[in-house]
Amino acid sequence: MYATALALALLSTLWASAQQYDILIKNGHLIDAKNGIDRPMDVALLEGKVAEVANSIAPTRAKTVIDAKGMYLSAGLIDIHSHNFHGTEPNAYLSNSFTALAPDGFSFRSGVTTVVDVGGSGWRNFRQFKEQVIDRSRTRVLSFLNIVGSGMKGGVIEQNLNDMDPKMTALVAQQFPNHVVGIKLAHYSGNDWTPTERAVQAGERANIPVMIDFGGSVPELPLQTLLLEKLRPGDIFTHVYAHVNGRTPVVDGQGKVREYVFEAQKRGIVMDVGHGGGSFDFSQAIPAMEQGLRPNSISTDLHTGSMNGGMKDLVNIMSKFLNFGMPLKEVIATVTWNPAQTIKRPDLGHISVGAVADITILSLRKGTFGFIDTKNQRIEGDQKLECELTIHEGQVVYDLNGISKPLWKRP
Repeated sequence: MYATALALALLSTLWASAQQYDILIKNGHLIDAKNGIDRPMDVALLEGKVAEVANSIAPTRAKTVIDAKGMYLSAGLIDIHSHNFHGTEPNAYLSNSFTALAPDGFSFRSGVTTVVDVGGSGWRNFRQFKEQVIDRSRTRVLSFLNIVGSGMKGGVIEQNLNDMDPKMTALVAQQFPNHVVGIKLAHYSGNDWTPTERAVQAGERANIPVMIDFGGSVPELPLQTLLLEKLRPGDIFTHVYAHVNGRTPVVDGQGKVREYVFEAQKRGIVMDVGHGGGSFDFSQAIPAMEQGLRPNSISTDLHTGSMNGGMKDLVNIMSKFLNFGMPLKEVIATVTWNPAQTIKRPDLGHISVGAVADITILSLRKGTFGFIDTKNQRIEGDQKLECELTIHEGQVVYDLNGISKPLWKRP
């Protein structure tokens, strides 16, 4: 009896030592733009990091095994254009307001592990944003500081040239390099390049990119000047497929993409989707895609005005681009490695040994599906992505169908 117990204990010890990984994802199709991978691979995780990527890893080596057969694996998705400075201040638009969204309720279920709040806070209230949202969220929350010191509070506050201070904005960005990854300008309605120039000055001082939500001036400021003269390579032109008052659309009245837009993308201007509630028009996006103007980054412009409309979530927008004919590996690059490079966070957006264990598992459904733009126009497509499971820093944070859980057995 003693020998039997000793043998069982020894087997138990050997079994435990063999289980060297926390989680093993088997049989999934891995797409990783940084590492040039687009094929079935197994991925093992240990202590919040990617521990091994191989053609086959024995399931006995992991405590939890997830069978991802028929599914796609990518790095955790990065939403480079979101609005998350949630608060209770009335009439504050997207800065400590009811209109912005606390990230954890909307990120993981869409496969998103990193959100970038773009312009909710400026240098005056960034610390409040950090304490109120960044430090209290499980989602990784980064920030583009608004060039307006008071942030994106809407109306006349965003027209105040006296509150657009490139020096103070850059100083706060430099004080918080792990959180502030860019500068944002939006909603300025004057016929004046000063706000753009000050945002770029702040970006130059802090060595970070600028994102421009352009338009609203009467008469219009020339889009060509913005893209070819004012912005630097690496800066971001968001709402690229919008058709709104006060901004020249990228597709002209004859259905042709303006040549200087291609020229701008070639010189390194990042074309960002920024779908939102009013900034994505099929009459712009579809001909642009047909002519080769593909986005560098796909993003949501998430807020209460967009989430229940045509936008819905990041995987819904990704599905639109799949149905426009964009290959899946390119779509995934626009929400992983591409934005990681844009915000100068090479630690994110890939599944390399030693990288943070942010993983998204996606199903690609086939059938007939409807998709809506912000003009309430509908198209039909035959494929749609769905988030099956999200892992953030080595922990399962969303599991649609319980594929990471043991099967219940009737006692």
